[in-house]
Amino acid sequence: MSEVNQETMQETEVKLQPKVFYGEIVQNGLWKQNPGLVQLLGLCPTLAMTVSLVNGFSLGVMTAVVMAASNASVAPIRQWVPTEIRIPVFILIIAALVTIIDLSMHAYLQSLHAVLGIFIPLIVTNCIVLARVEAFAAKNPVTPSALDGFMMGFGLALVLATLGGIREIVGKGTLFSGVDLVFGPAAKSMILTIIPNYHGFLLAILPPGAFIGLASLIATRNWLAQRKAALMPSATLVAH
Repeated sequence: MSEVNQETMQETEVKLQPKVFYGEIVQNGLWKQNPGLVQLLGLCPTLAMTVSLVNGFSLGVMTAVVMAASNASVAPIRQWVPTEIRIPVFILIIAALVTIIDLSMHAYLQSLHAVLGIFIPLIVTNCIVLARVEAFAAKNPVTPSALDGFMMGFGLALVLATLGGIREIVGKGTLFSGVDLVFGPAAKSMILTIIPNYHGFLLAILPPGAFIGLASLIATRNWLAQRKAALMPSATLVAH
């Protein structure tokens, strides 16, 4: 009888699990719930490390890797972590993963590691990482949790890259400056001069430029979302 009851309980748990839509996870990370433009999480690295496209995208990719690994690590053990200590356990897992990435970058990408500096260890305290672990990975299986973490992080990386590219072009007149920090001295040929003989615009690469640039991206995203929502009723009427 006990075996029958256990099988029944397992079947009930399987039925109660919400159906996972992977397309929705991707769309949420890139657009609907984008951490940088909608949730406005992790503003410290967003504003501080986006003086160039390479810096912003590099930090964003590191964050995406940490988020994917953290979600994938928490999801299998979520049922065995007591509710009272789940936050410290989650932070310990995130800290271990960030330490691995930090030491790896220090060993193989020393120049980029020196540029990103303290913002790599600070990924541990980034509210985006802990928020997705708590809101999604603690309630869902491994595969969708890993995808959710990566797409949320990649959505942030795209915002950091876009903001960094805009600030770099306006502030320095170049694009891909610092790419040699990632791919070596031979990659300097990849640096593009967008505005020749440009003397630079200092405001763009200072903190006020980060606020203005991010505000412009948020306003553009909201305008596109409102425009799409306004067109939806008319599209539905045409379909009928």
